[in-house]
Amino acid sequence: MDTTDRLSLPLLIAGQAQKELFHNEALQVLDTLIAAAVVDLPANDPPQSPSAGDCYLVGDAPTGEWSQFPGHIAAFGGGGWRFIAPREGMAVLVTPSGLIAAYRAGAWEMGAVRASRLMVDGMQVVGAQAAAIADPAGGATIDAQVRATVSEMLAALRQHGLISA
Repeated sequence: MDTTDRLSLPLLIAGQAQKELFHNEALQVLDTLIAAAVVDLPANDPPQSPSAGDCYLVGDAPTGEWSQFPGHIAAFGGGGWRFIAPREGMAVLVTPSGLIAAYRAGAWEMGAVRASRLMVDGMQVVGAQAAAIADPAGGATIDAQVRATVSEMLAALRQHGLISA
């Protein structure tokens, strides 16, 4: 069967009988992927009583009806389970947590935000990691309290990845 390159949607062929079946299948896949949302974190076991329209991320070691579809998106509907193979960069909302799961390097990555900078009200608040800054040392007048505070601030910036260690 001929399918589209990215989403593997079934294509209609001239003179094909029962075109509505292929068209409806394409609509079901689009219904799952457009504004995609799943009801839980990746799981290996299919739920006992899924509702029509529920979607799930299949874990790495699936069982039962999911056993042949590790890493896929599983959508439940009137016809049973439909499995959609993920593509690099595909993203879904994990509704209970509000996190975005993105498919990267062959696995679902939860909650990671990738950007070159963070803007708030048009102002950059976080950008690329800055170079390392050494803890205070030396000087003509030593203020141990200020030195300790500056060292704590630098440690916090390092911990959050804002400056290099």
